Amino acid sequence: MENCKKDVYTMLPSGVTSNKPNQVCKLLKSLYGLKQASGKWYEKLTFILLQQNYIQASVHHSLFTKQIDSSFAILLVYVDDIILAGNSLSEFQHIKSILHSSFKIKDLG
Repeated sequence: MENCKKDVYTMLPSGVTSNKPNQVCKLLKSLYGLKQASGKWYEKLTFILLQQNYIQASVHHSLFTKQIDSSFAILLVYVDDIILAGNSLSEFQHIKSILHSSFKIKDLG
């Protein structure tokens, strides 16, 4: 995650001119395809899950759990896929709604 915090600079896009020699652009948002993009996505996902009272496993940081009374949900992140398991359909719908509003996810069933 340390790499995610570094500033990223790029050459000026073609067609953009500048009076200053060797001027570059500082990227303000991570872009798909950059090495920092997946780290930023995971950072945002973790923040959202922790806000929703999921607990991040200390041994495996891509495993998140949530338990309320007798219902539980387990969320496992693998690269850019998420596996959701548990016994609470209402929690599944809730977290999928939250994730969809933040990331525009696809629910593959």
